[in-house]
Amino acid sequence: MKKIAIFILSIFTVTIVSTKAQFIQNTSRSLFSDVKAFKVGDAVTILIMEETQADNTAITKDSRSTSIGGEIDAGVNNSKLRGNADLSTSNSFSGSGQTTRKENIRSRISARVTKIDEVGNLYIEGKRTTKINGEQQTIIISGTVRPVDILPNNSVYSYNILDLTLFIEGDGSVSKIQEPGLITKFLRILF
Repeated sequence: MKKIAIFILSIFTVTIVSTKAQFIQNTSRSLFSDVKAFKVGDAVTILIMEETQADNTAITKDSRSTSIGGEIDAGVNNSKLRGNADLSTSNSFSGSGQTTRKENIRSRISARVTKIDEVGNLYIEGKRTTKINGEQQTIIISGTVRPVDILPNNSVYSYNILDLTLFIEGDGSVSKIQEPGLITKFLRILF
């Protein structure tokens, strides 16, 4: 009977210790809070919402005119030499240029926490490559996120990312058609 009691007590003790060890391991995540990225290796969803608009207008006008005149009146032994000389130049230049650019980028990409700085901010990096109808698009993103900017659904808006680096590159037939040809590139170098 003593052996049975010791056996039951042993099983009970092992169960309590095992349960306590499990509870201690899971204390980093609360039962009442959302699951958010907070350590190296965790994933976070980046909601890319960027809008940029730039306008640039330049008008240049330049004109210059120069006039030089002179008269020569000289004589030698009752013969007179007369002459007039006038030189006039003018130069005029007028130029104008305008640049307008507007971009609106909307996308969603997952990124990984690669390191945590001394104040707890998360450094994230992510890359996504898609290929549709022969067009390949690659999105690369990196930056620093404050944990308070991470939403309850474990996502963060791109405009809340400090030192945001965002590259969007395309490669395919449409991208190649948009590039100027060799002759056009050569003429642009000359002129």
